[in-house]
Amino acid sequence: MIGGGEAALIQRYFHGLTAQRDGVELGVGDDAALLQTETGLLAACCDTLVEDIHFPGDIPPEALGHRVLAVNLSDLAAVGARPAWTLLSLTLPEKDPQWLERFSAGFKALADRYGVALVGGDTTQGPLSVSVTALGQVAGDHGLRRGGARPGDGVWVTGTLGDAALGLELWQEREEATALAGDPAYLAGRLFRPEPRVAAGTALLGRASAAIDVSDGLAADLSRVLDESGVGATLELEALPRSQAFIDEQGDLRHLLHGGDDYELCFTLPAEREEEMACLREHAATPVTRIGTVEETPGLRGVDAGGVVCALEPGGYDHFAEGS
Repeated sequence: MIGGGEAALIQRYFHGLTAQRDGVELGVGDDAALLQTETGLLAACCDTLVEDIHFPGDIPPEALGHRVLAVNLSDLAAVGARPAWTLLSLTLPEKDPQWLERFSAGFKALADRYGVALVGGDTTQGPLSVSVTALGQVAGDHGLRRGGARPGDGVWVTGTLGDAALGLELWQEREEATALAGDPAYLAGRLFRPEPRVAAGTALLGRASAAIDVSDGLAADLSRVLDESGVGATLELEALPRSQAFIDEQGDLRHLLHGGDDYELCFTLPAEREEEMACLREHAATPVTRIGTVEETPGLRGVDAGGVVCALEPGGYDHFAEGS
């Protein structure tokens, strides 16, 4: 057993595995790689979604088509890239024309919205899993990355948190007679059709000191930024943004901090840039909320409405964590 989970596995077996080429601006370990080419900076990322690990087996096929592309576009957004091309690999238990029609329609609808071209991939037979490689272009010479937060920076997040985790709980607890397949309810939509914050990512170029997308939970993903940057932070727990649906369904801090699958952007911003957030909200057409402050002291802490401070464990989802 490898201690330390997924990050330790990658560090031990794949970080520095091959000879490095010139032009690798950012390699293994971030949301996406950044590669210098003759025509500019290229971002590249890859994600695999496996049935009953990343999505329930009864997910509507069109929602899965959307989701598998969205999570990759979210990784591109986290480095400030504008998406351009994608490759799709499908492992299918059987050839089901109706399922494929619906899946491809969901994939196409999101790809068309962002002008993404499907340029290749692979199909094979086996347990259902879907892999996407996405490529995008970054304006300028430097993309966003995790390792740039500095003491005094604000900690910010787009959108709202915890909706997808709460939506998954409700989906799993539902009775068959009230199955939510195709239900337009807000939390189900946030779970199955996450919205990649591409416009926010590109707007943060040259402004944010660090960024990451919230896929494994806010505490886990922000802790990665803090570790890469050699700093700590304190979060104002009452400031964590909640949707009305989240409040109505009585979501709690567990969902907000550790739920995962939000695919919002968490970023750090120097104090002198805070006045620009109004422009970012308008450009990105999504709320942005200041939720804390970067500090010199390592670790992640939370302060409640009464001023009580407590240490926050990273938590979140890790495929190879002990006991998972």
